[in-house]
Amino acid sequence: MAGIPGLYIVVATVVVLFLVTTDFAVAGLCSPASVMHPGYKCQEYHVVTGDGYIISMSRFPGKGVASKKQPVLLQHGLLVDGMTWMLNSAKESLALILADNDYDVWIANTRGTRFSKRHLYLDPSEKEFWDWTWDDLVTHELSATIDFVFKNTGRKIHYVGHSLGTLTALAAFSEGIQVDKVKSAALLSPIAYISHITTTLGNLAAKFFVGEITNLVGIAEFDPIGKPVSIILGALCANPGVDCSDLITEITGPNCCLDASAVDIFLKNEPQSTATKNMVHLAQTIRYGKLAKYNYGNAWSNLEHYGVFNPPTYNLSNIPRNLPLFLSYGGNDALSDVTDVQNLLNSLQFHDVDRLYVQFVDDFAHADFIMGVTAKNIVYSQMMAFFRKHQ
Repeated sequence: MAGIPGLYIVVATVVVLFLVTTDFAVAGLCSPASVMHPGYKCQEYHVVTGDGYIISMSRFPGKGVASKKQPVLLQHGLLVDGMTWMLNSAKESLALILADNDYDVWIANTRGTRFSKRHLYLDPSEKEFWDWTWDDLVTHELSATIDFVFKNTGRKIHYVGHSLGTLTALAAFSEGIQVDKVKSAALLSPIAYISHITTTLGNLAAKFFVGEITNLVGIAEFDPIGKPVSIILGALCANPGVDCSDLITEITGPNCCLDASAVDIFLKNEPQSTATKNMVHLAQTIRYGKLAKYNYGNAWSNLEHYGVFNPPTYNLSNIPRNLPLFLSYGGNDALSDVTDVQNLLNSLQFHDVDRLYVQFVDDFAHADFIMGVTAKNIVYSQMMAFFRKHQ
């Protein structure tokens, strides 16, 4: 690896400055194979994180001059990618609704997903490529994408996260990471404390240490449709009370308002891979009931990484009280349970009252917030009103 740091800086500089538009055949949401709504201007960017991952970002600037518009960064959840923001019709998909309402829309694709399976010097076939958890998404990836949008637009951003995209944002803001470049944050199906999830499959996976076992046998990439992981998931699905005939409902809860064609498109494009180590970290969050950094399994390893025997926790009360926050959660959500959301709100009890908007949608489950045909009128309209209030 001699000489890598210097090469890293040179390549990073080149890649960060590299812009590809739809005039080129490039893997990303802008590529002809991925475009679902022709007629929208789309630009592809590549962002290098501090730990060397090359992240695909797609920009939908809408009509008119992008430099005069307010940028919005969309961050998807676990085991999916940026396509989830565009599964419905243009009038029902959040990314395009925002573009049509004069926002400059940026969509990030997390490391390990199909458009961001790249690194400056690691290959996805190497275990080292998958040596990360959501701690690294907080420290390196979210930090890089927020900074990139800020520097390219010269404006503070509105941030929109769903599921894991809310967890990383909350953790980052609590540590002061790039929070000065964020105008407001909208958190859909907010995830922080997840010890009360009601998905039977998820609880079984955490209870039986599926992530740890998968990691132990040397499977660094957690690919839900890959053979090794599929075998393990198949064994879990054989348990009484688990219905894997409808995995979306089994994992996310009984969604009220999904369009069948959107579900078909979803199933053709998802799921995506993540790091097995990331799944271990999420399972730890479920089992321990607190928002803490990755536990390396013994006190001495933790001491080596953190300088203390136990992993440090993220203190959400450290989130700046004047940061405008929009939280929307559902009564049927199996992953963002109402009890866990209440614990999150308790952590924000001293937040400025006029900077915290909380919306409860009784019949929504986890996927309704990104795929529900009624999400535009119920959630997105309120969210955009919130953005306008905090311009």
